[in-house]
Amino acid sequence: LYPTFIHKLLAGVGKIREKAMPFLGVAVVLLLSLASPASSCTEQERGALLGFLGGLMPGGNGGLKVSWVNGTDCCKWEGIVCSSDGTVTDVLLASKGLRGVISSSLGDLAGLKRLNLSHNWLEGSLLTELVFSRSIIVLDVSFNRLDGHLQELQSPNPALPLQVLNISSNLFTGHFPSTAWGAMKNLVALNASNNSFTGQMPSSICTNAPSFAMLDLSYNQFSGTISLGLGSRSMLKVLKVGHNSLSGALPVELFNATTLEQLSLPNNFLQGVLDGSHIAKLSNLTVLNLGSTGLSGKIPDSVGQLKRLEELYLDNNNMSGELPSALGNCSNLRYITIRNNSFIGDLSTVNFTMLDLRIADFSMNLFTGPIPESIYSCSNLVALRLAYNNFHGHFSPRIGNLRSLSFFSITNNSFKNITNALQMLKSCKNLTSLLIGINFKGETIPQDETIDGFENLQVLTIDDCSLVGKIPLWISKLAKLKMIDLSVNQLSGPIPSWIDELGFLFYLDISSNNLTGNIAVSLTKLPMLLSEENVAKLDPKFLELPVFWTPSRQYRMVSAFPRMLFLDNNNFTGTIPPEISQLKLLDGLNLSSNSLTGEIPQEICNLTNLQMLDLSNNQLTGAVPSALNDLHFLSTFDVSNNRLEGPVPTGGQFHTFSNSSYSGNPKLCGPMLNLDCTSAATNQTSTSRRHNLRFALIIGITSGGLVALALLACFLIARLAYYDHTENVVPLRSRQR
Repeated sequence: LYPTFIHKLLAGVGKIREKAMPFLGVAVVLLLSLASPASSCTEQERGALLGFLGGLMPGGNGGLKVSWVNGTDCCKWEGIVCSSDGTVTDVLLASKGLRGVISSSLGDLAGLKRLNLSHNWLEGSLLTELVFSRSIIVLDVSFNRLDGHLQELQSPNPALPLQVLNISSNLFTGHFPSTAWGAMKNLVALNASNNSFTGQMPSSICTNAPSFAMLDLSYNQFSGTISLGLGSRSMLKVLKVGHNSLSGALPVELFNATTLEQLSLPNNFLQGVLDGSHIAKLSNLTVLNLGSTGLSGKIPDSVGQLKRLEELYLDNNNMSGELPSALGNCSNLRYITIRNNSFIGDLSTVNFTMLDLRIADFSMNLFTGPIPESIYSCSNLVALRLAYNNFHGHFSPRIGNLRSLSFFSITNNSFKNITNALQMLKSCKNLTSLLIGINFKGETIPQDETIDGFENLQVLTIDDCSLVGKIPLWISKLAKLKMIDLSVNQLSGPIPSWIDELGFLFYLDISSNNLTGNIAVSLTKLPMLLSEENVAKLDPKFLELPVFWTPSRQYRMVSAFPRMLFLDNNNFTGTIPPEISQLKLLDGLNLSSNSLTGEIPQEICNLTNLQMLDLSNNQLTGAVPSALNDLHFLSTFDVSNNRLEGPVPTGGQFHTFSNSSYSGNPKLCGPMLNLDCTSAATNQTSTSRRHNLRFALIIGITSGGLVALALLACFLIARLAYYDHTENVVPLRSRQR
């Protein structure tokens, strides 16, 4: 029965002390107001509501016209709540699909206390009649398309009753008003996040509101420093100003707000260190988010005094040193990420036994040693990332204690014995993502069928390990596998015929190996690449930790990854199977650097979702199919270093590809190659004629020479015969004499 925004703000603010209970008061009043009114609404109120309805676009009234009928009791209309005397107190129209503008007639509802128009498609400006109303205590217009500047309060007003203002996720611009807040002495929560406000943070914001508890200005374009006055707010529970362009050091005054429970300042341009004496003052903190702020120095020992701390974000900074052992005293810590810093030392300096960790990300640091044994006591751990460090050694059998572990990444360390690692990890029955590449250098990929389990595994990466052997049969048992990366190894043999039995597989990278044979037809039968109907079966749940595709691109859902086949840099032979056309949902196909022959099949033009096609460095012949210009999403194309000939397709995406996409094919022509196909054909014909003439001349001369030689030979033979005969006759004649 609560409006959505009240529920969210209650969750954000936390448990407010009794003298700052307006949120609970709002809830109680709301529940009481849901009772059936004893009287009907007034004609003025009915007219005001119909005026609002009239401001909506045709077809954009969310079906309100069904119940909002003139002449009927508006207290019985959809989304309307009245008090016992028939006064309209609530207009609750969240998520109704409303389109249009907010009519000023709502300002005529003199008894209106709560207005919720969130999650609609409303446009125009935010009316001052509503913000500076003499009756409204809760105003939520979040998640609309409202724009323009917020207006300043033009004349001094007595204290306004507004307690909650949520204008987040709109299109507001300009400087945030400063004078308006002097009259808002009852304000408890202000959410203006996810807009385009600019300029300095308002320094005087809510200085006159003694019960002010929550401020969210995140995801805007504020610049300058953090307002010093925020530290004097004695009831401030939640401060979120992340994802702006704020600069300077963390103000010392901010740490005087000892009631803070959530301090979130990520993605700004702050500087300095985290002072231990200051952070210790914030003993009520449950969330501390200083990620991507530019902080340096060490994590102070005093962090161990934050007994209520549940979430700690210090990722993407310039911090260094060893982790303080006192971190193990934060017994309520559930989430910690310190990725992408320069922390050093052995992670076992922290005793994780007392922590109830759910998600831990220690990646991209300089940690050494084995995985700390104490972390295996965190039986509720769901995600653990240790990637890009200097961890080494073997896996402990105790890793099987992590029964809840779903996401595990040790990419780019120095672990050994892949067979043992897999045998240990198969005890983690809930694993869905296993990323263990750039380890186990030069070992043999286990073929042992006793490597079972992993029945829930969806993502498996064992890339860049220089592993030898064949693609193992146990992978065929991973029935839920969606993504597999075995690239940059030394695997040999053919693509296994069972590959199409992986019914959920849509991403396969076996590039840079020593695989041989033809492109298996079984690859063209992968169900997840055949039809959208199959894709609907994919689990849409979020990953426990984001997977970073590139430094600037990350994925939070497995189903959001592109559908790709990487078979490049192997020893595949034969032709490209025309059955490839069945993979209608394929986003990328890389067959480069193999020994493929034959023509590019026309059927490949049916892959209308294709964004990347690389067939370079093969021995392909024939023409480039002209119908490829119908692939409107194609952004990467390369057929260089083959034996192709004829015109290159024109139009569509082919105007965007550089000459290098076709180099190494001297018989290709087209405007983008600055080689006219007509002249090329003429030159080829002329060259052919010259070649034929030259050949004919050579044949003629050779034939003539051979005839002459034959005649000469006959003449010489005849003479020799004559002389031989004469020499025989003369002596005879002499003797006869």
